[in-house]
Amino acid sequence: MRWIHLAIIILFAAATIIFAVQNYDVVTVSFFRFSASAPLALLAIVVYLLGAATGGSLFALLRRSYEGSRRSGMGT
Repeated sequence: MRWIHLAIIILFAAATIIFAVQNYDVVTVSFFRFSASAPLALLAIVVYLLGAATGGSLFALLRRSYEGSRRSGMGT
């Protein structure tokens, strides 16, 4: 199962890199009053990395919470 998970991660990373290499057009992204102009490739890579960091952090937090609740529930 670990190899399947690793293969999926590699495929998504490869697809993101291919997308980034093929899209160098400058785009503007706006959020509330903040706007930034950057190449689409750069924005795609930044969003991918932010998603990976926050997704991994959320998964770790949920796993720690679940394991902590199982430990405290076993004592009762």
